[in-house]
Amino acid sequence: MTSCALWSLLQKLCQGLLTVLRRSDHPLCQSTCLETLRILSRDKRVLGPVATKEGILTLAGLARIHVAGHNVELLEEPQSAEEERVVVEALKCLCNVVFNSVPAQQVGTDVKLAEGLCAHLHMVSSSHHEVGLFSLRLLFLLSALRTDVRSMLRKEAGAVRLLTDILEHTLDVQWVGPYEAMPPTPEALTISPENNELAMEALKALFNITMSDSSDEDNDHQFRLIAGIMRHLLMLKTNNEDKTEEAHSHAINLLSNLPVRCLDVLIDVPVQGGMEAYGGKNIDTVQILLDFMEKRIDKGINYKEGLTPVLSLMTESSRYHREIRRYLKAQVLPPLKDVKERPEIGATVRNKLVRLMTHVDMAVKQGAAEFLFVLCKESVDNLLKYTGYGNAAGLLMARGLLAGGRGETQYSSDEDSDTEEYKSAKPFINPITGHIEHPMPNPMEEMTEEQKEYEAQKLVNMIDELSRKELIRPMGVRKDGTLAPLGEAIHECSPPPSSDSDSD
Repeated sequence: MTSCALWSLLQKLCQGLLTVLRRSDHPLCQSTCLETLRILSRDKRVLGPVATKEGILTLAGLARIHVAGHNVELLEEPQSAEEERVVVEALKCLCNVVFNSVPAQQVGTDVKLAEGLCAHLHMVSSSHHEVGLFSLRLLFLLSALRTDVRSMLRKEAGAVRLLTDILEHTLDVQWVGPYEAMPPTPEALTISPENNELAMEALKALFNITMSDSSDEDNDHQFRLIAGIMRHLLMLKTNNEDKTEEAHSHAINLLSNLPVRCLDVLIDVPVQGGMEAYGGKNIDTVQILLDFMEKRIDKGINYKEGLTPVLSLMTESSRYHREIRRYLKAQVLPPLKDVKERPEIGATVRNKLVRLMTHVDMAVKQGAAEFLFVLCKESVDNLLKYTGYGNAAGLLMARGLLAGGRGETQYSSDEDSDTEEYKSAKPFINPITGHIEHPMPNPMEEMTEEQKEYEAQKLVNMIDELSRKELIRPMGVRKDGTLAPLGEAIHECSPPPSSDSDSD
């Protein structure tokens, strides 16, 4: 049998299963057909009969999702284990079909499947764990694959409030202030595996829905509630270290979507108290973010997706919230004492971040450099002190600051003080490498003047040849700190010709 004939046969089987499902009301028959259809729905080549309006509505009815105007009635929660199995299998089928079929995604949008799913989630009780889990997973898929569905969920279906309520209930959040959750007790410190699963799916769906339009100040109350719940989640653990890291990763991703002004909730926790050194703010969560970042650096796997979100979150929150920046500066860039080693050599957080400033991935190197630049209050001189010119050159070139200066953000006027050790070593520090270099023997010391002239001319000829072949392009720095071809930069920086003249 050819592959085409096999696919045709499997499509007919899918059509037959849908026909049986529409006619039968016996739970055992329905669950058996749905299990078979779930296995078949993993192959996008056989989904033709299912990825139709009729197929989606059939599965939605079996999943007890109300689709308005399409004769799919809102049914009660399943009353028996057999009925629950039917609902779960129908939801699994819908997840597979939506994930594997673009036509099915369009049909789901047309019949407002996501809107019905939100109404369905309002009804699901905690006793039906798998029903809630796969309902949330389907909502995540619909919001991930269709940007128009995200907009509808946010503006019409009230999905942000719905998912916030689900997270609040799942994580057992007890509010003791407007946006402050009660610290978890030792007994409640660990999330159960079931609640962790539900929370992860809700976080992923909420991340999709809040990816845009988060600047509306009317929603600040809702965003601050989310930030308070995320702070609570960051204080929790699961019974597995990897699962805890995954939960914290999703919390960080969601916090990155929130308006930065709403992140004050992370440190404004009066009941739990704070540190006098940081204006009475509680910086426990900031330390958790810092530990998470360092752990991701140490793992060295998938920096772009695993590390850049937390770098971005700490960068923006440091730029906007003075106490967060001050705390992170003290932890990451403490006053310099030992400058005998290059900034990128060592095991401190600073050393690890400086190494990332020359990473091959542009997003990673920019993220690390921008974070350190903000901690230095966007001062070029301060950044060079901690990183050396060679490591910072990429950022400075991109920002047009090769000639020095500051970034555009305004920071408080308090100044950092240098240690006595740094002050005494400063005259001997190589600004390119950022450390004290041992004196190297001068290779020209034993040369005669004729030999020096010969070597200099040889170097000029080599550079000239490489330039003519366009293998290199000599560059210079303009007055504004940006790069330009060497001739153009010299011309711009040269003083204008003198107007003085001896002639009358």
